[in-house]
Order: sequence, then structure tokens, then C-alpha cells
Amino acid sequence: MFFCFVFCILCVVSAPSSALSWSQQVSAEMRSMLPSCGCSAVLHSLGGASVNLLSPFVVVLGSETEMVREELVVRLNDREYKNWLKAGRCLIILKDGLLSYIDQQMRSFHTDLLNQTSLLRSPCLTSCKPRGSKLSSACRPCSEWQKVILMHHRHPDGTINWANCSPPLWRTCHWEVAKAYMPRGQGQVRGAGQCDASALLNLINFCKWFCTEDPKSARQVIQCRNELMHSSEFRVKDEWMKKYRAALQHFVQQFSHIPRMAAVGRQIEDMLAVDLSICVFGEDQTDSACMLNDSIRQLETSAEVVSQWEAALLQEMLQDCLHAAPDSEEADAQDTELLKSLGGFLRSNKDLSERFSTELQAITELEARE
Repeated sequence: MFFCFVFCILCVVSAPSSALSWSQQVSAEMRSMLPSCGCSAVLHSLGGASVNLLSPFVVVLGSETEMVREELVVRLNDREYKNWLKAGRCLIILKDGLLSYIDQQMRSFHTDLLNQTSLLRSPCLTSCKPRGSKLSSACRPCSEWQKVILMHHRHPDGTINWANCSPPLWRTCHWEVAKAYMPRGQGQVRGAGQCDASALLNLINFCKWFCTEDPKSARQVIQCRNELMHSSEFRVKDEWMKKYRAALQHFVQQFSHIPRMAAVGRQIEDMLAVDLSICVFGEDQTDSACMLNDSIRQLETSAEVVSQWEAALLQEMLQDCLHAAPDSEEADAQDTELLKSLGGFLRSNKDLSERFSTELQAITELEARE
């Protein structure tokens, strides 16, 4: 016996303007087919236009391939897992809104440093290279760079992740300077576009160049982000979401002078209000549901969008854990336990275990060394 799962999603996604036309064409037909399951109208923002329409996408279960999609259905039935997923998606929305502004600010910061001190314009003399969180015996130009970086650090006596940086590039690359204010694991990052929200938020928090905004607003979001990304259960409660929303609102308000922040604020509110509801066609409706035409089947792309959000969040968690794990001096008990939990979660979901097969192999190898 086949079943058809229908998802109704309240979300903001990027889609071509043509998506609106086929959604409108099929919405009336889908309304007539839906059972009485309490699904409500959905607000979509497509190509800049917002309309109210019921726009489900259908998954017909009956083969091994489609059973993979069923696992996503099961995860989205867990309210606290959905909270976790939505909270993570908000971080990506925030990051995307900050990228251009922060990149430009760091270019200005870099130029300002070069103009103030002529020695900073001199090339590295000895191919200086950090060792972990230490940079010692650096040449004169790199020592001067180290000095000015610390001078503009809000907590210069704390841990500075010098291993993020390539000192010989400080003279020519503004982002190599920016990485000194970020968490570990940025060594292979070559630009703002490769950074996650945590990296950008820590840069704002620790670099004095960002002096017009209250760094406390960044710290509040960083705290929430760390709680979210270190959740071994991949679930957060509604009360936590309220605190998270307040932290995001405060941060967005602090950066209201950035043109894109108004849109970011709206997108975050939409994401926090998202409702992923699932309807199951009964046995008597299976035949009509399975006769959907090609246009209706295109709506399945909505499932892939949600799956991509989920994959991006899990990928970030994997990167955080795997960056720390190879170095026993940096890896702590929390990283190890989180990595084990993450590996178990991925293995228990066939669709995720296939998507992250390479990372799971790395986790297995690390576990074997213990």
C-alpha cells in the first residue's frame, strides 16, 4: 500500500519568478485533493512577491529511494528538532546579511593600519609560521603586525588563534588579519564568503574596529549559537527559542545602519515563525494523489530546500568537531562527545548517512584511535 505525504511549509526561499506561476496553477487542484488534516494557507515569498496560497509538495512512499525522504518527514515531526533546524537557518540568514559589510569594514581596517605604520608595508623576512595558538620568533614586520592586531583586540590577554593566520600574507590580505579575531579552524579560509556566522560574530566581538555597535549584542548571539551547535540531542525547547529571538532582534537593531539588515530582520522573523506541518493521504485518496501531473511533482523541490538547510547546519557542526578532533591538545571532552552523538545521529538516518558518508568515515577512524 502506498501513502502520500503532503508538507505545508511557511517559509521564505529564493526561487525563480516562474515558480510562482506553476504554484498558482496547481494550488487549486491540490486544495481539492487534500484531506481534512488541518493544513492552513501558506505564505511564500517568491521573486519579491508575496502571496497566500496552499502549496504542498507530495512524497509518494513505495520504493527504497522514497523511503529516504520519509526519514526527513519523521525528523520534521519532532517540534524541538524543527526548532533546532530553524535556529540554525537563522544563523545562515544573519551571516549572509553581514558578509558584504564586514568584508568592506576589514578592507578599510587593513588600509588604515598600512597607512599608519610604514613597517607593516614591509614583506615577511623569514616565512613566519604560528605554532598552535602561539606566534614566537617572528620577523620584525610580522612582530609589528602581531602588535597592532593585539592593540585592536578587546581581550588581548586571552587566547588568540594565531594558527588561523598566515603572517606573510598580513601585508597584502585583509582577511588574514581578520582571522586573528576568530575561533580556531579558520586556517584554510581565504575570504568572508567561506566563513560561518560564528567567525563573523567573533570578529565583531573582539575587533575594536567595530566600535559603533555594542559588542554585547554579538556575544549574546554567540552564546546562543554555541548552545545550539553543541546540542548533542539536536533539539531545543520553545523557551530557548524565545531567548534566541530576543538576542537576534537586539543584534539586528544594533546593525540597523547596514542597508540589508532590515530585510535580514524580516527573514529571521519569517523563519522563526515557520510551521512545517505534514498531512498523510488516507487509503481512499491514494489513487488520486498518485496521479499528480509533472507540474505538481515539481513542488517536491521544497523538500530538497529543507533538506539543504538541514545539511548545511550539520556540515557546520561536523567541521567544528573535526577541526578540533585531529589535535589531541585542542580536542576536549565536549568535542569528542558531540562528535560521537553526531556520528550516531547520522548513522541512524539513512538519507543523512549517505549524504555525509565521507565525514562518517572520518568519525569512524577517529573513534577507532581511542
